[in-house]
Formats: sequence, C-alpha cells, structure tokens
Amino acid sequence: MAFHGSARPAVCGNLFPASDLGHKYFCVSGSGSTAACSVLNGSQNPAGPSHPVETPRHPSTIGGSTGGGAAVPQPHSSPASEVPCPAEMEPDRPIGYGAFGVVWSVTDPRDGRKVALKKMPNVFQNLVSCKRVFRELRMLCFFKHDNVLSALDILQPPQIDCFEEIYVITELMQSDLHKVIVSPQPLTTDHIKVFLYQILRGLKYLHSAGILHRDIKPGNLLVNSNCLLKICDFGLARVEEPDSSRHMTQEVVTQYYRAPEVLMGSRHYGSAIDIWSVGCIFAELLGRRILFQAQSPIQQLDLITDLLGTPPLSAMASACEGARAHILRGPHKPPSLSVLYMLSDGATHEAVHLLCRMLVFDPAKRISGSDALSHPYLDEGRLRYHTCMCKCCYSVPSGRVYTRDFEPAAERPFSHSYEESMLSVWQGKELIHRFITEHQQGKRVPLCINPQSAAFKSFIRSTAWHSSKVSRKEER
Repeated sequence: MAFHGSARPAVCGNLFPASDLGHKYFCVSGSGSTAACSVLNGSQNPAGPSHPVETPRHPSTIGGSTGGGAAVPQPHSSPASEVPCPAEMEPDRPIGYGAFGVVWSVTDPRDGRKVALKKMPNVFQNLVSCKRVFRELRMLCFFKHDNVLSALDILQPPQIDCFEEIYVITELMQSDLHKVIVSPQPLTTDHIKVFLYQILRGLKYLHSAGILHRDIKPGNLLVNSNCLLKICDFGLARVEEPDSSRHMTQEVVTQYYRAPEVLMGSRHYGSAIDIWSVGCIFAELLGRRILFQAQSPIQQLDLITDLLGTPPLSAMASACEGARAHILRGPHKPPSLSVLYMLSDGATHEAVHLLCRMLVFDPAKRISGSDALSHPYLDEGRLRYHTCMCKCCYSVPSGRVYTRDFEPAAERPFSHSYEESMLSVWQGKELIHRFITEHQQGKRVPLCINPQSAAFKSFIRSTAWHSSKVSRKEER
C-alpha cells in the first residue's frame, strides 16, 4: 500500500517463498514451444470517457492534507515499462486453494507475464458438479468490472474423450484482505474506506447481474499493494432465485460471515446475505479481529444476538422451527450496538451508522449495496479511488476526466438458461467443451498444459494432496 510522502512499506510483496520447481509450464498450441518464467507485469489502463461530468473534489480537500500518512492509492503502471529480465525470474508456484480448485502463479509464454492459473478438477463426477463448474466458468467470462476477477483466457481442452478438468487464467493479484488484516501493516481510515468502497462497488455489479456470491470473506477479496481490490472465487455463486417457494442450499458462506437467516435455516435468501458478510468484514477491518468468531453455527447465532439483541418474531419468519425455538427459549437480550464504537479509533459515528445498517437481523431491512455506496462514510473512498486508482477515469494536462457512472451496474443479467439443456454429465461435457472452443476463436494462440514440466508434476501432487484433505458438499 502506498503512502504519500513516506516510505512504501511492504504489505503484499513477496508473500510466497521461492521454489525449486522447473519452468516451461505451458505449451503454445500448434508450435510445441515453451517459455521460461518472468515477473508480474502491471495491468493496462485504457482511456476512459472523453467527456467529464461533475468533478468531485480532490481527496485532499475533504480529508485534510494528502501528507502525514494518508493512503493515496497509486495509478496502474504501464505494461510497456515493465520488461521481464532474467534477474527477476520466478518459478511457477502454488498460491492458494479456492472453494473448488487450486490456484497457481505461472507465466504466460505469449507475453512473459505472471498470471494466476486455476485448475477446476473433478468437473464431470456428477451432474451437480458439472453444472456448478460450468456456471463458474461462464461467470468468469461474463464479468467485465474492475473490482471483480474475470477470466483472461481458458486453456485449450483435449479431445472430449480425454476432457476431465478445466484450466482458467486470471489476473495475478499480490495478496488478499485476510493477509492484510492479520499483518502488522497499519490500516488507516483511508485504507478502510477505499477497500470497503471497492467491495461494495463490485457487489453492486454482481447483484445487478442477478448473481449472489455466497462466500464473501477477506480471503476471497484479492488486493494489490496499490490498494486495488477484486472479488474472487465464485465456486459457490449462483443466480438469485426469484421464486421464494423454491429451496436454496444452506451450505453456503464461511461461518464467521454467515448471515442470520442462513444460520436459522431459511430455505430462501437473496443478495442481503452478501451485505451481511461485508458488514462483518467492515467490522474486522476496523477492529483487526473477527467480529463473530464462534465454534458452531448455534454459538455463531448467539454471538449475533448478543450484539443485536433478541430479534422480533417478524425477523424470524423464514427461520426453521428449531432455530426459532432456540432464540425464544433463551433470555431476552437488549441490543448492545454501542460496543461497536470500541472497535478502534476509526469507529466514528458515520462508520458505526453504516455498519449498523449492514448488520441488521432482518434481511428485508438490511441496507442494499447501492444504498450503502451512497452513505457519506464512503465519499472519501470514492474520491480516492476515482482520483488515481480506477480505469474508468483518466488524467489529462488540464485535469482529471471523470466517468459518468462511478458505480456501474451490469449491462445485462447473467443468464443460466443453458443449464436447462444439461440433462446428463455427457451433455454437460459437450456443452463445456464447445463453450471453451468457441471462446478461444479469433483470440490469441491458445495455450495447453505441458505435462512434462516439473512444475506441472508438482501441481498434480499438490492438487491430489489438497483433494484428500478437504471435502466440500456440492451445492444445489
């Protein structure tokens, strides 16, 4: 993270140790050539709109001087200025595991850039798995938003008879919000506002497309050292269900960030579950500790009612009978929201007011992502982001040219009608194989895996180890 007028502390730098793995992970399809690894390049910064609208004030006019440790996110660097050199070469290496896959840092031999490669294994075990993976794949190709991770490319699949797994290339980010929160890196109010603004900006886009993320947590919020943030890991995401009579899976959201309606067994829920998760993360950024850290879902619910108080019967209308009985047979609890002011010095009246609008027991009364973005607490975060971080605005000699829409919605809803034609695993395999093939048409030379590389062999071993240690229930 960058601080104006001060040394640049290492927050998200070399997070992972060097490895002895061999290079030449990829084959370039059709040529059989391979390439060595290089370094992470900056992302492109395309020109924004040519006509400014009402120009917001510069951050220094609303937050005092830009010096003295205020967080000033840095603009995107130019790829042309970052040429890979042998002294900076890094080997391919694992960087993390998502809900349904393993992620590696590898090199794209076509331009020498370090990218993230996600392997989606066990795609065709059953029809549920097939639909889930295809949904995530199509979402990654659908997304076009600076605060949502999207697919840069998909590796060329083998012949359909040998097609068992999918490899997706995305932008490589330096760290995630969980690592930042638990690090000794100081987090100023400006950091928190910029992060929270980007989370809600990305969520507004997802929700406007009709998509529920269903696993918003610090580990699924990728960040760079310039404070840029992207929402990732859509293994549990799904399209919002408009029919309240249709049941939705309850095996969603990491427990600490799980909304009370899910904890209480509601069979139907909406985008409000993501907003609850953001509220938990907001409190965690302020206090540098998990807000509701329980050992079980029942204890998780008890911690929530300790803070919010015993909810009214109207707020538990969709709860299962057992959960409702658990709440009612306990002693009546008054709300104790004033303790939120003790999270840190950054827990100002504005911050706590927005936090209390997110942490509402009744999902129908919880603030939406769009309304949260209009809260005065996020004014500074918006200005700082669009002053020097975003791609939608740009600078010219005469000043800053701002976009007409600071928080754009999706151009169209995400459609999952394709799932209706997936009646068997084989049909699913054919649809996915055709989708990837058509997706690559007219694009750069396709890549495929080089199974002879030392890196790939280690990749397979790490994937097998992780699969043996972690079991996850498939969603409906």
